Amino acid sequence: MLNGEVIGGEEVACHPLVSGQELYLTTANSLHEVQHDNSNEPHSGDRRDRTARECSGLGLDQQGTENSRDDETPRESTVLAKAGAEVVKGDLTNQADLQAALRGIYGVFAMSTPFEAGMDAEVRQGVLLADAAKQAGVAHYVYTSVGSAHRHTGIPHFESKWEVEQHIAKSGLPATILRPVFFMENFTTFAKPSPEGVLTLPMRPDRKLAMVALRDIGQFGAAAFSRPKDFLGEAIDLAGDELTLPEVVALLTKATGRSIRFHEFPLDQVEAAMGHDLATMFRWLNDVGYAIDVPGLKQKFGIPLTSFTEWVKTVDWSKG
Repeated sequence: MLNGEVIGGEEVACHPLVSGQELYLTTANSLHEVQHDNSNEPHSGDRRDRTARECSGLGLDQQGTENSRDDETPRESTVLAKAGAEVVKGDLTNQADLQAALRGIYGVFAMSTPFEAGMDAEVRQGVLLADAAKQAGVAHYVYTSVGSAHRHTGIPHFESKWEVEQHIAKSGLPATILRPVFFMENFTTFAKPSPEGVLTLPMRPDRKLAMVALRDIGQFGAAAFSRPKDFLGEAIDLAGDELTLPEVVALLTKATGRSIRFHEFPLDQVEAAMGHDLATMFRWLNDVGYAIDVPGLKQKFGIPLTSFTEWVKTVDWSKG
């Protein structure tokens, strides 16, 4: 439900970058979803699809609403249909579409991004959807934010999500906030090593980067709906591992069977290359970084989290 766009992991190296605003809508026994066309974005739709598959595994039927351009059929439609979802078109900015989509819905799985129309637009969209869900009497609202959104980072696209989080809290919506960090899957897309075997990111070699597998986000999203007593009222920073980039390339070298080395992109050149928002993010990642507790997450929610060592074994690196 909305249009989408991408930058790699929210991203270029941080957390999931999403496009537009997406949501899953669930009835008592079924999972409905409203999604956007995120054909330009590598992994935001994958987050949604992983959640859909996990919910399907729990026996939840699914329905989706998708906003897409008339001249193309997004890949996501096919993926969702195969997962058992009924996909229809909708527009998050259209009140009639929202009201129709939310009618009789038990829960919503929502994502947002500023990389399409800016930070203010992301906040407006997030507020509009939350208010519509509140008006419709949605019983469980799951919002996918970003790791450390609540820590006053000063990163524009973190602050916009924090503003949406605050609105959700003030609205009184029964909610769960999921805050994923950097996607492991980014190492197969924008952070993929070059053909020459070089992985380039603006991170100090001694600085650890927290990361999470998309499957884990899906599992937590599905678990939130199936175990509401454990998740309502929770704000959860999601990560399955934390490694330096030299540690990452060592594991990639072993998994791919070819030599891969890390090259640190100069931090003082990031603003010119990637813009103010991402330059601010990388400065923060290098100076402060995410605050995660993987063992604590596992113990509290009983959901296994994927380590990077485990994740690299799930990728077919022969496909280049």
